[in-house]
Amino acid sequence: MPAPSPWWNRARHADRRPLLLARARMKSAIRGWFEAQGFIEVDTACLQVSPGNETHLHAFATEAVGTDLDRQTRYLHTSPEFAMKKLLAAGEPRIFSFAPCFRNRERGPLHAPEFTMLEWYRTEQTYDVLFDDCAEILRLAASVTGRSSWSWKGNDCDVSLEPNRLSVAEAFAAYAGISLLGQTTADVTIGRDEFAREARRMGIPCSGDDTWSDIFSKVLTALIEPRLGCRAPFVLHGYPVAEAALARTDPLDPRTAERFELYCCGVELANGFGELTDPIAQRANLERQMSERQRIYGERYPIDEDFLATLAHMPEASGCALGFERLVMLAAGATHIDQVQWTPAVE
Repeated sequence: MPAPSPWWNRARHADRRPLLLARARMKSAIRGWFEAQGFIEVDTACLQVSPGNETHLHAFATEAVGTDLDRQTRYLHTSPEFAMKKLLAAGEPRIFSFAPCFRNRERGPLHAPEFTMLEWYRTEQTYDVLFDDCAEILRLAASVTGRSSWSWKGNDCDVSLEPNRLSVAEAFAAYAGISLLGQTTADVTIGRDEFAREARRMGIPCSGDDTWSDIFSKVLTALIEPRLGCRAPFVLHGYPVAEAALARTDPLDPRTAERFELYCCGVELANGFGELTDPIAQRANLERQMSERQRIYGERYPIDEDFLATLAHMPEASGCALGFERLVMLAAGATHIDQVQWTPAVE
């Protein structure tokens, strides 16, 4: 079978162009909406001391060579999060960015090694305000394309409807028949072995070396996510604290954290937090993530000490990251991320 023509082939570009123009109009509409609310658009440096410290995100590393030929490892960021939080500490109250992001080992219809993240932060506002932001962004995207009924792999979603909201614990009970949280604040979640038994009962294979988080991800991916955002958008909130390294603990339920994800058509579109601003707790969370990364992948990334120093000066804030290409795909009816990137990443 011959290889597909390059993206710059005129015929192929002509097929993609209506989707790319929709992307441009969407960006303009979203930018205008944020600016009307008093947000400032910011551009953060992509080259960082640390790419981020999530266990399963893989970075691109490079080498910075000084004029004295001193060599230091640097990384392309996986998210502008750390840099944007430094701007919050510097005094910016409302900021947003369409940031180029880089994640290694990612390629597929919904994944590309280079992509655009729409990320925004509000100081002195609770994270549930972000739920409303997400709903408005969905409506803006629909208004650009004239399509409020979106579809992905047989799942349909009407984004003109208000998003449904369900806690993670409620979703596990409803869709997997698993009682996720412990009965007391000291017993934050069910034990690992009990969790594995419950997962196997629901047909999810678990190996002896699967951690609690591994089992959580398997159940979420297999039984819950495909059912979210079908009919109406869906906000899944109140993640167990172990699954929210960058979010603050919910003051009403210390078993959970102020983290949510937005779904449409079974596709995860956005991930938001009530931001953790305790530098001691944040360091412990990041160290734990990197220890797990070392165990699984045999490597760890540096922790950005400047970011941790920032937290002591950062006001209370909430923030959200939304995959911009995924939004464009669903709103415009594309089937692969390459269709909505002006210059797709090289295979």
